[in-house]
Amino acid sequence: MMQKKQHVTIKGTKDGLIFLLDDRCSYESLIDELVEKLSAKHYQQTDGPDVQVKVDVGFRYLDEKQREEIQSVITGNRNLAIQQFDSKVLTKVEAEQLKQESQMVTLTKIIRSGQVLKVKGDLFLIGDVNPGGTVMATGNIFILGSLKGLAHAGYTGNERAVISASLMAPTQLRIAEVIHQFTEKSEELVMECAYLHEESSELILERVQQLVNKRPELSKNQQQIID
Repeated sequence: MMQKKQHVTIKGTKDGLIFLLDDRCSYESLIDELVEKLSAKHYQQTDGPDVQVKVDVGFRYLDEKQREEIQSVITGNRNLAIQQFDSKVLTKVEAEQLKQESQMVTLTKIIRSGQVLKVKGDLFLIGDVNPGGTVMATGNIFILGSLKGLAHAGYTGNERAVISASLMAPTQLRIAEVIHQFTEKSEELVMECAYLHEESSELILERVQQLVNKRPELSKNQQQIID
């Protein structure tokens, strides 16, 4: 007798449960099996704390209504709480946003006092940021010039973002939520960079050459190098 194919796999981890949902069967079959499996006594409501659940739907796209239905089936009258949905499918809006955040915005200008420049992705500024000027990027900030104002890299929470300038003499640097004030201005003509320490989240200021080891992911498109 042929064994019935399983569309729902539930795995336990130290952090809770992972629901692996088959992305090749019909949505209706998926819901039916999910209801059947969760009807077992093992998954009924208990007095203990909520168990965190990650739902992996693979290459299946779920609209908002389907997500709500799956969440209702999993959490209804049970001490299960959805922590997140993982999907390998991006909507057009998400894909466009990801594209913007991975791009480099290149500008040639001077940011004067009172001006604020804010971009999605990495910023490559050929020019100066004067005292009182502000530059912000969701990604990294590279300044071919002097930074004497405020720079905020990874302003949406990217702690891997870096700030680099030919002359690093800022009033304030920010990476994600970490803020560092400067009281003394450096006039050393050495290109420097700022990044967050991986363990302490302390803002570190060093020569730009350190990024080779600290942020190797900054090396992109190496296939375009001509030997």
